[in-house]
Amino acid sequence: MKDVNIAKLHGMYSLGQKFALVVFLAIVIAGVAIGYVALTLQKSMVLEHQQAVVEQQTRSFARQLSHDIAQKQQKAITANLAVTRILSAQQLNSKKRLSPLVDGSVRVQDNFSAAFISAANYTERTAAMFERTATLWQELSPLMLHDFFNFYFIAKEQFIRISPADWAMSVDVTHDFHADNFYQIATPENNPVRQPRWTPVYYDAIWQKWMTSLIIPVYIDDEFVGVTGTDYVLNDLIDKLALGNSLQQGHALLFDENGVVFGALFHKQVQSPAIKAPDSRIQLESASLQAYATQVSAKPKQLNQAATVAPEYLLSAAPISGLNWYVAVYNEKKRALTALQSFRRNLLITFLIVALAVALVLQLVVHQFILKRLNRLSGAINRLSRGDLQKVVLDNKHDEIGLLNQAFGRMSEEISELVTGLNIRIEEKEVAEHSARKLSKAVSFSSSGIVLTDERLNIEYINPFLTEMIGSNNEQLQQPLHSLFADEMRHVSEEITGTISARQHWRGDMLLQHQDRQLWVSLAIAPIRDEKGSITNYVCAMQDISFIKQSQKKMEQLAYYDALTGLANRSYFRDQLRKAIAMAHRGYYNFALLYFDLDEFKRINDTLGHDAGDELLKEVSNRLMARLREEDTIARLGGDEFAVILSGIKDRAQASAIAANLQQAFSTPVKLGQHEVSISASIGITIAPEDASEEELLLKHADLAMYEAKARGKNTFHFFSQDLNDAANERLLIENKLREAIREQQFLLYYQPKIDIRNNSITGYEALLRWLTPDNILIPPLRFISVAESTGLIVQIGEWIIWEGCRFLTRQHSRGHNVTLSINLSARQFNDDNLPEIIERILIRTGANPASITFEITESMLMGDTDAAINQLNQLKRLGVSLSIDDFGTGYSSLSYLKRFPVDELKIDRSFVKDIPDDRNDMNIVAAIIAMAQKMNLRVVAEGVETAEQVEFLRRNACYQVQGYYFSTPLAEQELGRLNYVINR
Repeated sequence: MKDVNIAKLHGMYSLGQKFALVVFLAIVIAGVAIGYVALTLQKSMVLEHQQAVVEQQTRSFARQLSHDIAQKQQKAITANLAVTRILSAQQLNSKKRLSPLVDGSVRVQDNFSAAFISAANYTERTAAMFERTATLWQELSPLMLHDFFNFYFIAKEQFIRISPADWAMSVDVTHDFHADNFYQIATPENNPVRQPRWTPVYYDAIWQKWMTSLIIPVYIDDEFVGVTGTDYVLNDLIDKLALGNSLQQGHALLFDENGVVFGALFHKQVQSPAIKAPDSRIQLESASLQAYATQVSAKPKQLNQAATVAPEYLLSAAPISGLNWYVAVYNEKKRALTALQSFRRNLLITFLIVALAVALVLQLVVHQFILKRLNRLSGAINRLSRGDLQKVVLDNKHDEIGLLNQAFGRMSEEISELVTGLNIRIEEKEVAEHSARKLSKAVSFSSSGIVLTDERLNIEYINPFLTEMIGSNNEQLQQPLHSLFADEMRHVSEEITGTISARQHWRGDMLLQHQDRQLWVSLAIAPIRDEKGSITNYVCAMQDISFIKQSQKKMEQLAYYDALTGLANRSYFRDQLRKAIAMAHRGYYNFALLYFDLDEFKRINDTLGHDAGDELLKEVSNRLMARLREEDTIARLGGDEFAVILSGIKDRAQASAIAANLQQAFSTPVKLGQHEVSISASIGITIAPEDASEEELLLKHADLAMYEAKARGKNTFHFFSQDLNDAANERLLIENKLREAIREQQFLLYYQPKIDIRNNSITGYEALLRWLTPDNILIPPLRFISVAESTGLIVQIGEWIIWEGCRFLTRQHSRGHNVTLSINLSARQFNDDNLPEIIERILIRTGANPASITFEITESMLMGDTDAAINQLNQLKRLGVSLSIDDFGTGYSSLSYLKRFPVDELKIDRSFVKDIPDDRNDMNIVAAIIAMAQKMNLRVVAEGVETAEQVEFLRRNACYQVQGYYFSTPLAEQELGRLNYVINR
């Protein structure tokens, strides 16, 4: 649809314009009268509004500055904690590596910070501060300098680490940090509550800036060691005061609790805000403003009354949290009322604009509803007379002009329909001819092979793509479709003929062949019907799928065979296992399932590398395949695990012979690069259907038998037996009950006293774990400790023991019993990196004295990674507890390691004590251990003491701390009161 051109009238010839002029004059006169009344009310409203804006801006500034101060204080506290933690991590003692400079100072600088101390104060302790703070400042300084101008640490030894580095590199060597205000305000004398403190505003001569500092004391083990400080430049604080557009010609002030104004910000100022020292006031434009600041600071709870001292201003003040400062915003009333002058002008202009707009609208309405409609109808008649049949938009309103428009519209539509019908028929013919040409080109240039046949599947057309794809020519024309198929697909061509006769279409994969060239395609055959529905031709579409067929073959290889060794993989092996089980069910034969696991393969992998490990697996695979029969199945299940299905096994003897033969495959060392390695394997064997006839059970039985072979020394084979299954089931049962016991807290602690045989007094106890089931059955530790160790449950149980032991010790101390408590640590617990943190948390929560707690560790736990063990022992010693080596002499004792371990006590194993005095060797060993411990200043405790002769022997050899059944069995806490021994107090 198109619009038409409209003829417009100009000047005063239009009645609409004359009427609009009269309306304009009337509106102007009425507007002047109303404006006078409005201006009278506006004056009071402006003052109220500007006062509200001033108060709102004041509160906004106060919240903004308070929030910024709080954030910076929290960030400074966090940095202080980091400094405390790094300084308290270890004893401050390090080798002095820095040399004094010619000015008598020791200074060092890096990209992040600098440190300074006078040469007289440079000791091993301050040398450690140089090293530890340097690393910490590399992490903290980029974060702290984002919000602060400086970040520094000052030690009481006159050491300072600061970022940026300029201050430390230029400070005089005689500078006394103790005399600085930003050090003194945090000392214990001036800050006993150890809270962060803000300094008064001061001038830094080195940086030449006015600033205030946040100082936080640093305490280590309740000892004051120094302060951390962060400097905040006052200009940065004042720059945060940004007046909004709603406050014209406004100003802001900053003053302290004494009314001293030290910062000011003026609206649209050119220079930076003025900053003065706290003892010099900013020259304000009015003395009443200084009086207002003095009044607010004197009576901070009467802020509204303080505004009366400056009646010529709109004033508001608010405190800044954390600094005892105030921010005030003010504006002169006469400036606020200046806006009314422009308001008067704007009001007059507004009335003139409104009057003019109403007049224009009136003129437009007359033109729109009458003149314009007539002009549009006239234009439409002219277009139709020139032969333009496109429909013109005319309104159909229910008035005289609307009725005229409707009549014209019906007439133009009838003419347009006649002409349009003729044009459509011409276009349809052109479109049909164009589509036929496109279809012909699409078939000829298609990227799929296209064949057209008659109703009997004789070829009539082959498109160029298929000709090129199979290398044929037009010689196949008038030949049957199956002439394109390979010879081995003849049976499929018969299926195609039958399917076409029945359903008129076929789809599937087909192998094409022309001369020596073969090609897999996806073939789809569909009928072409005429207007009556009769089939006249068939169209055959072919898509090359040779790549897909090749990929399928590769996927089958990857899916069922191990890529490294070429053996069957787990999936294929389990398929074969299910087939073997089915054959056994039908009674064809018995078979044996063998599980292999290479011994020490992980050690070879870790020492020689994964490439050597892969070569070893390949060699093992080749050796095993060379010794197996053709009917047997071997697979690599993963890692160094192999499995073999031995078909047609008559009895266990035959399986044993084959297993022994397979083990011979490992007798010859394997050469891996420049190394020769000896290998062996542990083999588990199960017989089907004798042992089981289900897939999962057979796999489980073979696995159990294999682990039993490893437990018997490796390099052997073992048959599955019901005892293995029973042991595994019992182990699983104990594991499940252990989890339930942890959940329901079924454990108890018994305590065996330690006796000082010099005066028969109890000096301490050893905590021993007991498991009492809900049916009051006491399960001995030997049955469940090994399961707890292997499953990792010992970590939870061990933490519970520490909790209960510490609570017991706290109760004993509260009764006045000065006793100690020994707690055994498991290997899993000791190797846990979180153990020191857990123990520290328990000590804090229970209030137990760490000096009264001894953790017992076996020798075997220390002989693996000795460096890691020493580090863990040092972490425990840092908590203040004692450490004891339990069962000393039974493990891998090494005096060279023993002198490195920070232990306090040796505990003689009961195996050396039980045969005293009958076994002379045991007596000599015990005497030697006691003498060695005394020379190394270690306590020595003998356990397993059961006779008076053993007590006398230990007394003669100066071993006075003993425990054993001679004195008492382990007892529950409530039974300890029955003991007839004196308890240390």
